[in-house]
Amino acid sequence: MKHISSRDNPLYKRLMRIAAGKRDMQDADPSTVGPSVLLEGIHLCQAWLQYGGQPLVALFDAERLERDPELEQLATELYAAVCHSCEPRLAKGLSQVEHGQGVYFLVRAPAPAVPDRIDHLCIWLDRVQDPGNVGTLLRTAAAAGVRHAYLSTACAHAWSAKVLRSAQGAHFVMTVYEHVDLLAVVERLAVPLVATSLVDAESLYGKPLPAACAWVVGNEGQGVAASLLAKADRRVFIPQAANVESLNVAAAAAVCLFEQRRQHAGTS
Repeated sequence: MKHISSRDNPLYKRLMRIAAGKRDMQDADPSTVGPSVLLEGIHLCQAWLQYGGQPLVALFDAERLERDPELEQLATELYAAVCHSCEPRLAKGLSQVEHGQGVYFLVRAPAPAVPDRIDHLCIWLDRVQDPGNVGTLLRTAAAAGVRHAYLSTACAHAWSAKVLRSAQGAHFVMTVYEHVDLLAVVERLAVPLVATSLVDAESLYGKPLPAACAWVVGNEGQGVAASLLAKADRRVFIPQAANVESLNVAAAAAVCLFEQRRQHAGTS
């Protein structure tokens, strides 16, 4: 395993750039190939290995690797050519959290094309800007059995470090489409478009929900865009106690998605 001991090492400098959210100079055309992403932590790296295959690069804190059986096991599952170790101070320099776990994967994020026909249960995120909300929405949707997420251009980047931490592996069991013109792809829908809204909406519990639909949730402050609301087949709200602010977008989505799952328990 090659060892990195200097901040001037070209690979380390590349990883630092990506960790800082800067574009990887080795990325190809972003319209055809997903961006380079640095995954941090045992759980995310194990999930990538299970669902995405071998990383481009794996970097381990040399001291932790020697004493942590879980890291040792992870290293045995990797191609030798992609594995590198580094000094603890260098590993800490890459970390986005206070107490890192001593492992990083450099991977290429998927960049799937939006299908011509959308006939599956899915969630649409319209200008959801907080990374924690985006990650929690993906995690919640995955837990509710939703396997496709469509994110508008103004959403937080799905593969950013904060979103990845909040999603806790949801990326690897879902197909995530980014930079989607949601209004334009409404024409591709073969399932109802159901929007969360506080205006001209019916109770979530008023009528049965479809087994498959496109749920659209909106910006933290403005909600779903008016132009998109106008295209919705249904608008729903969650009845709640008076004199209380409306639910956070991720909490509201959780209530809606799990009510739909409850209604269709036992169906595929």
